[in-house]
Amino acid sequence: MSVNTFGRVLRFTTWGESHGPAIGAVVDGCPPLLALSEADIQPFLDARRPGTSKFTTQRREPDAVKILSGVFEGKTTGTPISLMIENVDQRSKDYSEVARAYRPGHADYAYNAKYGIRDYRGGGRSSARETASRVAAGAVARLAIPEVAILAYVSAIGGDAVDPANFDANEIGNNPFFCPDAAAAARWERLVDEARLAGSSLGAVVECVATGVPAGWGAPLYGKLDADLASAMMGINAVKGVEIGDGFEAARLRGEQNADPMRPGENGPTFEANHAGGIAGGISTGQPVVVRVAFKPTSSILIPQDTITRDGEAAEIVTKGRHDPCVGIRGTPVVEAMMAFVLADHKLLHRAQCG
Repeated sequence: MSVNTFGRVLRFTTWGESHGPAIGAVVDGCPPLLALSEADIQPFLDARRPGTSKFTTQRREPDAVKILSGVFEGKTTGTPISLMIENVDQRSKDYSEVARAYRPGHADYAYNAKYGIRDYRGGGRSSARETASRVAAGAVARLAIPEVAILAYVSAIGGDAVDPANFDANEIGNNPFFCPDAAAAARWERLVDEARLAGSSLGAVVECVATGVPAGWGAPLYGKLDADLASAMMGINAVKGVEIGDGFEAARLRGEQNADPMRPGENGPTFEANHAGGIAGGISTGQPVVVRVAFKPTSSILIPQDTITRDGEAAEIVTKGRHDPCVGIRGTPVVEAMMAFVLADHKLLHRAQCG
């Protein structure tokens, strides 16, 4: 069974392939009477859209979303919301070598091993093109959590990290890297360009912070907010690691260092630290929810790689076509979208149990 649906109360199902006529999502469980139009979704798709700079794939897709159902007179009706994004700039001929042999590090072999068939044109369902559908679904989810502000940014590329002392949220939209540090963005221009010109690629770390999340969302054990966030982020193409709060760094600390001390406040406790990333025991604490996501380097590169053919024979492959030299850059809006969807789902779950 293929699992193409995510969420519990609020759910989305994505459909389509990289080189098919269109991709899209069906969002089910959205509350009624929320104002929704294509204009509410399009800015988030524009942020993820390919071809916006030389540091992303040069595939030219307008990513114009169409709402096919679930909206009447500008308001959600409570019925399934169907979203469609047409593919207009496919170049299937670029994948003749991929049809013959598997790309190391890509899903080609594993996909073929599971199904016995694969769409080699851009990777089919395993292509990062599918994430546009998630961004569209995440834009709908944001309508259900107006009290929450979500901000994602790239905190490292190729092992070169931003300086926290230089953090400026206003810089994120001023460069092609979603980078909050102007000095780091300048370094990354050279770093990513060198990898691109060499036919290689780089990995990246994306950090996402959600503020305004009240205490109480999530559940102990099998409905943990952090577990669902980890699942959502790990489901994004090319993601190989997720941290909540301090993450792996917490393993290096003593108990008194890792604690988040509380003091009395006018509207509940105030916290003197946030090592837990806004989640304790699977339930939000009211602090900012902090997630970091590690993207591997793009597997489709021009440097020759040892591989095997579909018949199991030794071969070498060079992946032609248009690919991101750092897939984590355009992964930033996808991380935001999945954060929004998980938080909206947990808000509705909390309301269902606790009123």
